[in-house]
Amino acid sequence: MASLNVGNLGEYLREQRRNAQLSLRQLADAAGVSNPYLSQIERGLRKPSAEVLQQVAKALRISAETLYVRAGILDAERDRDDVETRAVILADPSLNEGQKQVLLQVYESFRRENGFGADTDDGAPGISGPPVKAPQNPQ
Repeated sequence: MASLNVGNLGEYLREQRRNAQLSLRQLADAAGVSNPYLSQIERGLRKPSAEVLQQVAKALRISAETLYVRAGILDAERDRDDVETRAVILADPSLNEGQKQVLLQVYESFRRENGFGADTDDGAPGISGPPVKAPQNPQ
């Protein structure tokens, strides 16, 4: 695992929070972390866990994988295309959350089939989890 680049991560989080028009307190409440802890992350004084990054990403409605790369948890060069693809899917406002999860699962299955996907049961959102059934039309 690479060392965390928390300064760059903190600046990025602050920018994303401001873009979402959230106060530090609002984001901390939405992410389930303390206000002082989130402030320390933004100022580059704390190294958040992947779980905390996942919670913050969910609250900001951004890709957790992007935060993992910013924090140095994922290898940016190796994972950039995959992360960008996931980020675009997760950011698409024309898809609902269920559709995004199904699309990510299909994407991951094709990557695995083509020898690019690894076992991704790392707790990152939208990567693994129980299968999502497509809606069926009653006949």
